[in-house]
Amino acid sequence: MPIFDYRCKECSNLYDILHKGKEVIEDIQCPLCGSTHYTKLISLPGIIAKSTGRPPCDSQRCGMDQSCCGGSCGLN
Repeated sequence: MPIFDYRCKECSNLYDILHKGKEVIEDIQCPLCGSTHYTKLISLPGIIAKSTGRPPCDSQRCGMDQSCCGGSCGLN
């Protein structure tokens, strides 16, 4: 089921709508002001990443926040 992003032309509110099949124009309404005047936005698909459960690097100098120190793992 696709989720589309919209911007209300009346109040500039950003909102998204889950369409349970084909996009139905009558279902697109701003939840803030109730307007049916909108701009459909282009958005990137969501990505789900799997985690190994390990800290980003094995250095003993890494802090408690699991961040790398010195950039040795390439994340900094």
